[in-house]
Amino acid sequence: MASRAAVLPREQQPRVENKQKMVAGEVRNRRALKEIGNLVADPAANVTKRITRNAAEKNKKISTELVNAALVAANVGVGNVVAAFATKVDPAQRPPEPEVIVISSDDESEEEKEEQQAVQEGRKTRGKSASKNVKAFSSVLTARSKAAAGLAYKLKDLVVNIDSSDMDNELAATEYIDDIYNFYKLTEEDGRVHDYMSSQPDINVKMRSILVDWLVEVHRKFELMPETFYLTINIVDRFLSMKAVHRKELQLVGISSMLIASKYEEIWAPEVNDFVLISDNAYVRQQVLVMEKTILNNLEWYLTVPTPYVFLVRYIKASTPSSKEMENMAFYLAELGMMHYPVVSSYSPSVIAASAVYAARCTLHRIPFWTETLKHYTGYSEEHLRECAKLLVNLHTAAPESKLRAIYKKFCSSDRCAVALLYVPAKNLSAQQS
Repeated sequence: MASRAAVLPREQQPRVENKQKMVAGEVRNRRALKEIGNLVADPAANVTKRITRNAAEKNKKISTELVNAALVAANVGVGNVVAAFATKVDPAQRPPEPEVIVISSDDESEEEKEEQQAVQEGRKTRGKSASKNVKAFSSVLTARSKAAAGLAYKLKDLVVNIDSSDMDNELAATEYIDDIYNFYKLTEEDGRVHDYMSSQPDINVKMRSILVDWLVEVHRKFELMPETFYLTINIVDRFLSMKAVHRKELQLVGISSMLIASKYEEIWAPEVNDFVLISDNAYVRQQVLVMEKTILNNLEWYLTVPTPYVFLVRYIKASTPSSKEMENMAFYLAELGMMHYPVVSSYSPSVIAASAVYAARCTLHRIPFWTETLKHYTGYSEEHLRECAKLLVNLHTAAPESKLRAIYKKFCSSDRCAVALLYVPAKNLSAQQS
């Protein structure tokens, strides 16, 4: 860039050279300025004040020509400065909007300076519209992000952590409980009972129901654990699906199965003679032991199977808030289902348990009937359980008039909250609404 030096008298030239060296040294040592846009009302006055500020502090008597010469020697944008000094702006002729002056660093090229000036001028015209567009677009993105986040966490927030209160209980095994029930769901088909009555020439569905009704009374007489009852029914059905049994041996199969389940589940299991006595000496001790061995050999000693009971315990806990009425109603409906062959042969243990909880919530008018927590822990939707739940409610409706009343009497007692007496069947799942 061409520069023009002012001609000074000879006696002032040494001073100019010293000042040039001093100003040049200051320019080399100062920090390089980035793009600075200053809106000034009087460009000439502000630029003069900015450029000559350091020099004025050292020597206020330095002339305007000396400052211009020093700036030319330092290669600072002298074109704008000289124009500012040379032009006297008439206040009446000033433009309506103030001019933006950009002072670039010494290291920047002329092309960069021109580009910065163009960008700065463009900001004037595009500033308002661009800011509005950016703001509007940012608002849309923010709203969409919040909506997406809300959808992602909405269902998660509705699911209650039913194991949070058992974190300090080592027996609850909260670290493994989800894996345990995932394994139960994967393996329940191995122990599930399908339709086998066509392979039994001497027994029928009614005989099986009579046997289960009697086993309920034996179970209460011996005060056994609920796990024992569900495992007993599972052993009976699995054995009957593998071997044809004469009707005279059906009761023997029942007491032998309960003997096996008691040994598996109970701390103090009843003895063989206790089962002989409870059957009114219909069989001798040796017959019970032989049938026990026959059952175990046919089942290949496979007794660790997920019954409806293990799912009931988990699903009742997920039916928050839980209560004694809710617990007993679910067990009442589940045991009615276990006594009836169509339910056991048509649905898996987890479906029977989930349907019992769903029907119990409908019976007790728990709103909503099926929650996100139950859906999460059972893996079943309300539509998936409705058919099985209708069967259980129909059994609940017919229980008071049925000849097989062992389960009905059991849940009429006060220790079972008398749920069989106090609550009418769910209308929304009854046969009239089907």
